[in-house]
Formats: sequence, structure tokens, C-alpha cells
Amino acid sequence: MEAARLHEYTEEMDQALQIDDVDEPTVSEPTDVIVEVTGAGWCQTDNHIIEGMWTEYVDQTLPMTLGHENAGIVREVGDLVDTVDVGDPVICHPVQTCGVCRPCRLGEDMYCEHSVFNGLTTDGGFAEYLHTSDRATIPLPAGVDPTEIAPHADAGITAYHAAKKAVAELNPGDTAVVIGIGGLGHIGLQCLQAMSAATIVAVDLKQEALELAADLGADETVDSSDEDVADAIASITDEVGAQQVLDFVGRDETTALAPDITAAGGDHHIIGYGGMITEPAQALVNGEFAFRGTLVGQYTELQELVALVDRGDVTLHTDHYSLDEVNTVAERLEHGEIEGRAVIEP
Repeated sequence: MEAARLHEYTEEMDQALQIDDVDEPTVSEPTDVIVEVTGAGWCQTDNHIIEGMWTEYVDQTLPMTLGHENAGIVREVGDLVDTVDVGDPVICHPVQTCGVCRPCRLGEDMYCEHSVFNGLTTDGGFAEYLHTSDRATIPLPAGVDPTEIAPHADAGITAYHAAKKAVAELNPGDTAVVIGIGGLGHIGLQCLQAMSAATIVAVDLKQEALELAADLGADETVDSSDEDVADAIASITDEVGAQQVLDFVGRDETTALAPDITAAGGDHHIIGYGGMITEPAQALVNGEFAFRGTLVGQYTELQELVALVDRGDVTLHTDHYSLDEVNTVAERLEHGEIEGRAVIEP
């Protein structure tokens, strides 16, 4: 089968991945599931993997097939699999977990002590077939297109995971700020809209992104290209600040906003990444706010997100590409030329 594989780390996105002919994955364990990939979302994390940013945090053996946002049709299952059948449309949680370590027993999939992560630590879905497990496959409701929903396997669940944490701290009348209405942010905004009664403020420097935010239900928009974000949030919140900030950009200039826009006792959620947090300790003490990281989400949260999609509460804005266009996608994303999510169709 054909697969888009990373052979060496590079910052040259126009030649990042190589299309190789590799063996199709097969069932080797009784809980294995082989999925014919109909859609695989391209994520900013794929660019970071190509650049080698993850080598400090996980073990990677190259060459490796990238792609961690995967969905498709079940083609083969192990003898003990009874959650999905051959022919079922599924979306795949990117992490394959053991199910028996303490984090797994607590339902914390992302903390599994024996996990493998498709497209990050093991071969992913930029290929015709994906090797995964029954614990990572979620059947899709009738009428939900696996190709279209694929980006929810990471982008969607990550945005939902952050929004769910934020919603737990939001009361009616509170303010939530969403920074960056891009591939993840437009999902997170919809999740907040569906699950809370907070006032939602969208911040972006692109007019088209702010227009999308307004269409998706944002109560206020702030154009960071010509407005002082801190002053705008202060005006909207009567100087109180936002109880919850969802930062889908995660660059130095957005993390630095936290002391000035987060209400006392509030949270600044880091979802996008690439920058640094360099605030004085006194700023956190004075405002008693917290920075909170977001790492994908739980299997059950992906189920919950699929339910929101099935109800029509969350929609994706996608563009579709063939497997041989992967480097074009990487380059376009690097230059900020993709709105919404890109989906590879192997």
C-alpha cells in the first residue's frame, strides 16, 4: 500500500514526507482492528513532528507514517473484538491504550503508561490502511461521514477537552475568550456555544476568521491586528476579565495576554503551542489565575463530541486533498493558508 512517511526531520515542508510502498498492516493480536482510511486530518502537530519538536518528549523511530486524525471503514478485526464489525464506519482515537494501568482504570487515556500514538510514536493514517485496537475505535452513527469527521480524532477532541474543562468553571453571564479561530478554534467555539451560557469573545487577526466566529455564534469579536486585546476584553467584561481563556495559538504574544485578560481565579488554557510562558510568579499570585495544558482528550470525550456532531451542534470546515498532496498541505499550513482543517484521502 502507499503511505506518506517521514524519513528525516526537516523544516522544508515542501519535501517533508515521501510516498513509499509498504506492507499492509495485519491483525496480530486478538484486540487488533484494521481500518481502511477514508479520511486523515492534517494537523499543525504534523508540522511540528516533521520539524523534530517532539523528539524531546517521545521516542520516534524513522521512517514513520504520519497521520493521527483518522477515520474510515473496519476491514479486519481480531478474535476478541466485539465492539466493531467489518464494514462499520469508525473514527479512531489517536492513542492505543492498555486498559489495565492505573491511569487507564481512572479513564485517563492520555496518561496510559503503555500507550502508542498513531502518527507520533507508531505508524499513522496517511496510508491506505491503519493498524489500531478495539479500545481506540468508535462506531459512527448512521449518516456521519467518516471522511468528513476525521479531524475530530485529534483537533475536535482536543478542542472539546479544553472546552469541557472551561465549561465546568463557567456560570451564566461569565465570559469565555477564544484566541485563534482556526482549525481547532472554530471547533472549540462551537463546543462552548453548545455547552455553556457564557458570553463568548473571539479573538483573531484575520477578518475572515472573525466573520466565521460570528457565524458560529460568538457574541463579540476582537480584531487583534488593530485593537488592543486587553483593553477590548476589559471593556467587554467591565474590567473583570474573562473567567476562561482558550488559547488555540499558544505563541509568546498570546500566552503573555493571560495576566491582563484573565479574571481573578480564572484559567488560561494552552491548546496551541510553540511559544513560551514567561510570566512573573507574582502575576499568578496576584491574579490567582492558572495556566492549564490540553493534551488531546479521553475516549469517552470523543464519543461525546461525536454526539454533538450527530446533533448538528458542531460542524467542520474542511478542504480535501489526495495522498500525493501531503507536502503541499504541510507547506500551506506552515504559511497560514489553510482555514479550517485539511483532510487527506488516501
